[in-house]
Amino acid sequence: MQTGRPSNRPRPPFGERLHALREQKGLTQADIAKTLNISARAYAFWEREPVAVRTEQLTTLAKLFGVSVDSLVGETPPKPRGNGPAGKMRQLFDAASQLPRSQQQKIAAVLEPFVREHATAR
Repeated sequence: MQTGRPSNRPRPPFGERLHALREQKGLTQADIAKTLNISARAYAFWEREPVAVRTEQLTTLAKLFGVSVDSLVGETPPKPRGNGPAGKMRQLFDAASQLPRSQQQKIAAVLEPFVREHATAR
């Protein structure tokens, strides 16, 4: 639901996230402003312009919206690294895992003796 006067400029990324989260929760800018103990006009500015927000305000917003502070500010946590091979080997194993089982068995039949031979050569 479109509310208020549409802007003639795109929102900054942080403002876009705030707007989307607020709309998802069905809250008004005045509702959020009251929670943060700021004016509705100040909060509206946050959605429209690049701003610096205090840490405690970010924490309050994150709790209110049910998201992490990282996601609120647009940071994506690094993906956890698995225990498998990295780089090109990871890509090959991922691709091989998508093959039919009979083809996976052929790859394993070639790879197992090679790995066994070179693992003992260390």
